[in-house]
Amino acid sequence: MKLGRLLFLAMRYATEKNPREELVMAHAPKFLAIVNDAKKRVKETNVQDVKRRLDAGESMILVDVREESEWANGHLPGAIHLGKGIIERDIEARIPDTSAKLVLYCGGGFRSALSADNLQKMGYTNVESMDGGWKGWVAAGLPVQKG
Repeated sequence: MKLGRLLFLAMRYATEKNPREELVMAHAPKFLAIVNDAKKRVKETNVQDVKRRLDAGESMILVDVREESEWANGHLPGAIHLGKGIIERDIEARIPDTSAKLVLYCGGGFRSALSADNLQKMGYTNVESMDGGWKGWVAAGLPVQKG
């Protein structure tokens, strides 16, 4: 997806939710540029595909890369928390198998793409980023876990 399109979608999302939050919700162009660059190298999935695969019994490790406060307010059932700020530091201790199937998610799919890109650089070979993230999961009415 082109940088301009990403910015447009972020701005549209912000103004649909609350026009006064436009500057807070919209992502900065340079941030979107690095996300767009990472997405060129990262395999992406989506909420519906992850749900289908989980229902089919596919083995995967769901990794929530959001902030601790976001995690505490709710997360996907069975997910583990490795925030974007610490995932590179802690991944080898938590998940030493570099071939493990990892599906990363964040609020919408940007932070998870950046984290997935870094994990691939660290030698993890089966990493995906879930486009739509937590917001997409909740919007689809799928089960969540608190605490």
